[in-house]
Amino acid sequence: MIDRDRLQEIVREAGRIAHSRWPGAGHDLHSWDKTPNNPVSEADLEVDRFLKRELTRLLPSAAWLSEETVDDKGRTASGLIWLVDPIDGTRDFVRGRSGWAVSVALVSAGKPLIGMLAAPVRGEEWLALAGQGATLNGAPIRASTRSQFPGARVPTHTLPKEDSDLVAVEQPNSIALRIAMVADDRADLVATLRWGFEWDIAAATLIAREAGAEVTDAFGAPLAYNKHDPRDFGLLVCAPAIHAAAVERLAERAKALR
Repeated sequence: MIDRDRLQEIVREAGRIAHSRWPGAGHDLHSWDKTPNNPVSEADLEVDRFLKRELTRLLPSAAWLSEETVDDKGRTASGLIWLVDPIDGTRDFVRGRSGWAVSVALVSAGKPLIGMLAAPVRGEEWLALAGQGATLNGAPIRASTRSQFPGARVPTHTLPKEDSDLVAVEQPNSIALRIAMVADDRADLVATLRWGFEWDIAAATLIAREAGAEVTDAFGAPLAYNKHDPRDFGLLVCAPAIHAAAVERLAERAKALR
C-alpha cells in the first residue's frame, strides 16, 4: 500500500514551491512560450523535478508521464504510472491569478487510483481514492445533482449563442479546477471540444467521479489512461442526470471538430 500521508506531504510541498515563485505574491518569474500561446515557466520545471524525484522514491515501480518531461513510451508496459501536471493553469499562474493547481494522479491498468490537487492560493486541497469518495480540505464532497440541462452552471467567460440557456460561472484557467467545481457542486457541467492530455485531467476526473459526477469524453465514451497517445478528444464532466442531454447538445460540434 502507498503511504498516503507521505503522498499528501509531497503534493502540498509542490504547491508551496509553486507558490514561492507565483507572481501574484510579488515574486519575479521567468516564463516563455513552448509553442505559440502555450506558456511554461521556471516554476513548472522546478515543481516537475521535485515531484518526479519524490514520487519515484515513494513508489519506485511506477512509471512517469508529465507535461514537462519527455514522454518515454516504455511507460505503457507498466501497470502503474504517475500522471502529473506540475502547474495546471500556467496562464493564470504567470499572470498572478489564482486559477492554477498542482495535479497528481496514480493510475493502475488505465484507471486512476488516487487523485490529488493542491491549489494553495485558493486554500484548496482535493483528494480522491478509487471507491472511497472525494474530499476538499478533508471534508467529503458531493457533485452536482442537477436534473435539468437548461440553466446548468458552466465555468466559462462567455457562452456561445447556441448555449445561451446555460449559466456562466467563474472559470479558472486550470481545467482540473473546473472539473473539481463540478465535484463540489459549484458547477454542473464542464465540456471541452479539443484534444487534451491525460495529465491535465487524471486527478480531477477521479475526484469528480468519486464525488458522484459522470465523466466521459465528448462523445459519451469512457476515458482510459496511459495510452500510447496520451490524449482524448473532448471531455464531459457533469451531473449524471444531464449527461445524455449534454452529449446530444455537443454531438454535431464534436463530430465537426474532431
